[in-house]
Amino acid sequence: MKIILRIIGVLAVIVIALVVFIQLTYDVDFTEEYPVNEDLSVEITPERVAHGEYLAYGPAHCASCHIPMEDLQAIDNGEKRPLIGGFELTLPPATLRAPNITPDVETGIGGLSDGELYRMMRYNVMHDGTTTIELMPFATMSDEDIYSIIAFLRSQEPVHNVVEPTEWTMMGKAIKRFALKPLDDGLDEHPEVEKAVTVEYGEYLAESVANCRGCHTERDLKSGKYIGPFYAGGFNFEPSPETQGWSFVSPNLTPDESGVMHGWNESAFYARMKAGRSHMTSPMPWGTFSRMDSTDMSALWLFFSNLEPVENDIEQIAFEPEE
Repeated sequence: MKIILRIIGVLAVIVIALVVFIQLTYDVDFTEEYPVNEDLSVEITPERVAHGEYLAYGPAHCASCHIPMEDLQAIDNGEKRPLIGGFELTLPPATLRAPNITPDVETGIGGLSDGELYRMMRYNVMHDGTTTIELMPFATMSDEDIYSIIAFLRSQEPVHNVVEPTEWTMMGKAIKRFALKPLDDGLDEHPEVEKAVTVEYGEYLAESVANCRGCHTERDLKSGKYIGPFYAGGFNFEPSPETQGWSFVSPNLTPDESGVMHGWNESAFYARMKAGRSHMTSPMPWGTFSRMDSTDMSALWLFFSNLEPVENDIEQIAFEPEE
């Protein structure tokens, strides 16, 4: 009996020590590996501001997250509400809160350099050197598109709006300490992809701008790692306060018979993308995606149509509370 108690005591000490270690060290600073380019100064031109605004309120869907939750319907209705942050997303590791990205100095990005903003979008490294759960798919976005978004963000009216920081659970802190790393595709250059109705440009939109792959692929909800075939659906959005108790499973976008778009043509795809949400608490950013222009829509359709078919029959997409 004494041996058992001794073992239990040792294990308890180890667990307590590990918890204390995680609590003290979970905010890993990646500044040394990913330093800020202090020489970067984005030239703000009318063309960049216009393109950045299109991306932010369209395919890059910044406006679907960096807003108060009560403004989501207005965004869906086509309004351009200021990007003052506040949207919450509850996941097992953390309650994530989108920050204010207007150029307010005290509560927004007004005090950050262009290099800090670029590092955040390219590598998912925040201004304090820490990283977070991968939600923005911009690691492979072209430099010019990132510069355009930065130019637009700088051109906004500053709005003073305090957003509470993200709250990490103990499990989330452990993941942050040992598993979360900056995003890095290993490339030194990120050239523009010609905007045209091509598979290449459609892939760029789906992978690097709109994050279609990020939601329409099954992933581990704790680590965020991909565990299913790309674009075959199966990502589980668990019930949360944001979904008012509803849960969702992302559909299969591949051209397999089990895919949600099987039997569609380009006109049907275009019509569905423009129609908006059929479930009010759906995690799909329908409002911003509906603003994509015809070239982007057609390029996405061409890309999805040319994917390798993957059988994955998602029988039900939306589930009512307690269902």
